[in-house]
Amino acid sequence: METLSTTCVIAGGGPAGMMCGYLLARAGVDVTVLEKHKDFLRDFRGDTVHPSTLQVMHELGLLEDFLKLPHTRIRTATIEIGDEHFTIGDFSRLPTIAKFIALMPQWDFLDFLAQQAKKLPNFHLLMQTEAKDLIAQNGRICGVLATGPNGNMQIRAGLTIAADGRRSILRDKSGLKVNDLGAPFDVLWLSLPVLPGDPADLIGKIRDGQLFVMIYRTDYWQCAYLIPKGGFDAIKADGLTKFRNRLKSIAGFAAGRIDDAIKDFDQVKLLTVTVDRLSSWARPGLLCIGDAAHAMSPIGGVGINLAIQDAVATANILSPVLTKGVPGLRDLKRVQKRREFPTKVIQSFQVAAQNAVLAPTLAAMKTPEPPLLVKILNAWPWARQFPARFIGMGVRPEHVRLPKR
Repeated sequence: METLSTTCVIAGGGPAGMMCGYLLARAGVDVTVLEKHKDFLRDFRGDTVHPSTLQVMHELGLLEDFLKLPHTRIRTATIEIGDEHFTIGDFSRLPTIAKFIALMPQWDFLDFLAQQAKKLPNFHLLMQTEAKDLIAQNGRICGVLATGPNGNMQIRAGLTIAADGRRSILRDKSGLKVNDLGAPFDVLWLSLPVLPGDPADLIGKIRDGQLFVMIYRTDYWQCAYLIPKGGFDAIKADGLTKFRNRLKSIAGFAAGRIDDAIKDFDQVKLLTVTVDRLSSWARPGLLCIGDAAHAMSPIGGVGINLAIQDAVATANILSPVLTKGVPGLRDLKRVQKRREFPTKVIQSFQVAAQNAVLAPTLAAMKTPEPPLLVKILNAWPWARQFPARFIGMGVRPEHVRLPKR
């Protein structure tokens, strides 16, 4: 079996893993990132890059080049309840360098990070390599067993970081306790064509017990259709025609595009929504971050940005330790102490929103009365900065604290 050695091995080449790997290598730490796929091309991943993440890119000196990649910019958030239209968020007032949400395919974001990271001599990216198990010695995690293009391998490391998503293999192998916070809905992702005259916007629609989100992507609409938990099999059993009719009743100006765009259920992707959080994010030699530590609801599209914030905090706290030796459990717990409060606040908001608004709406099959808060935000433009700040910047946003070495 091939054996490699590194200071830090990171399982998962998603936003948390790639950003953490880049920041650690930038600070002088030898780091190896494992990505199980041969590339980053996956449909319907989180494609929103929020102002907090754009601020991090600015602090790294990468924002100008990053924004040369094709993207669209969302400066307001709107919602349609029945026939009424409301503006509820305004990102133009945020205290940050980029006062908008950038919509960009996640593979472009990850490719960009990978290309920047490869310029650093301490950064190593192994594609088509998946961490399958943890290596433990005397009660401490000291690396991973993995499979790669040439077969099985072991990677020895002073620190192992699990950033392998909400279905984390390493989290399962670690024995760390997961608390399921519950999610009463799932999401169906689909694409609709863009036509001349369409608004370049982020649109949420609520009508007759249905919830539909349309995200403008220049040449197509990325759409999310919310359904009760586990309800996709029943939708498929009812047939494609009935499903397309449901979409037409909620898609508004895009209703006439449904039949041509959705030819079969293979064009509809199911996202099984999970909201959970580890009680402890670490054990000796192992740290979980991103979705591996806390799976987020798609409400607000904040998952990628929470993952990035975790990565920045991890690098800020652990880079000085890793350049000198092996971090202890106390060092790893500092990351959780730093990031757990923002995670709990946002997850509490998501759970409250899904239980008080989304689940009752899906169950009632009728158009709800617009909430008072929505009416206030629509009537008072200055107030729209507050939800925009909560979604766009988050709670306790992180900043790059370490110089490049």
